[in-house]
Amino acid sequence: MDDDAFDRAGKARKGSPFLNAKQAAHYLGMQAKTLANMRWRGEGPRYRRHGGRVNYHIDDLDDWSRRTLAGLHSGASGKEAGDA
Repeated sequence: MDDDAFDRAGKARKGSPFLNAKQAAHYLGMQAKTLANMRWRGEGPRYRRHGGRVNYHIDDLDDWSRRTLAGLHSGASGKEAGDA
């Protein structure tokens, strides 16, 4: 995790542990539309609906990010992450 990710995590943890979709996408370093598409396909981090609004718990985002990174390094495609 880079310094920017640590800064974002620290700021998020100081407030509510729940982030809306736009905040969650920023936290993960992706576009909100990408996160919405992942939700629609049944992929991506676990989310909750509070009053009809989509919310992500920061621990779920961290867990999903770690599992995704671990999957990239497991060699599922026969290549290491970063190989062309």
